[in-house]
Amino acid sequence: MSEIRLPGGFVSDVVRVDETVRRTPARNAPFIHELLDLFAQQGWQGAPRYLGIDAAGRETLSYLDGHVAWQPVQPPDVVSDESLAMVAQLVREFHDLTAGSSLAGDEQVVCHNDLSPKNTVYRDLGHGLRPVAFLDWDLAAPGQHIHDVAHMCWQYLDLGPSIHDPAAAVRGLRLLCDAYGLVDRGDLVKTIMWWQDRCWRGIEAAATTGDPACVALRSAGVVDEVRAAWSWVADNQHVLDDGIK
Repeated sequence: MSEIRLPGGFVSDVVRVDETVRRTPARNAPFIHELLDLFAQQGWQGAPRYLGIDAAGRETLSYLDGHVAWQPVQPPDVVSDESLAMVAQLVREFHDLTAGSSLAGDEQVVCHNDLSPKNTVYRDLGHGLRPVAFLDWDLAAPGQHIHDVAHMCWQYLDLGPSIHDPAAAVRGLRLLCDAYGLVDRGDLVKTIMWWQDRCWRGIEAAATTGDPACVALRSAGVVDEVRAAWSWVADNQHVLDDGIK
């Protein structure tokens, strides 16, 4: 069967083979496979199915058809209020499925830890493109609700210098938090900044040691972009905090 390289990723080489996806297993592959099996057992359609390891030692997943929003410019439907609300609802669904499970351990839930449009599959459900599933669960781990909600807010709202009016960011934050059902929002903005700081420092440190994926990310300007995003949130922290109370 022919292999078609799937676009959009810096970190791993992913190919499509018929109706499956083949990729190098993550370092915590057993945990991820167990998580995907849990979703399958519960009938949750928001993640690919784990199908085993192929003859080349690659992880085999079900292929999810749809629009993956990895390019910088996206159709308006992707950033519509309806799509943003559905993203938050999908996050709440898998958080609820993992809460109290052995995979979550002593933490509240299992977090995806890399929620963003580029890891989201959108389909036209009759009223335009809407999010239906999340890809790339490699960083999934036990954590707190706020971790995924903060990462979601940063990435899907593109919090940073591209937002000229902080009031627009406040509106987006409230929309996502309301759709998710996040009641305690006191640490949300602080956690967004924690993610941004952690992200650029992690890429920079790994690139310095020669990690190919992080070298590519740094060369593409991602470190500078994330640092600028952190500065924007820091400059507007009080406005954002006050607006989402």
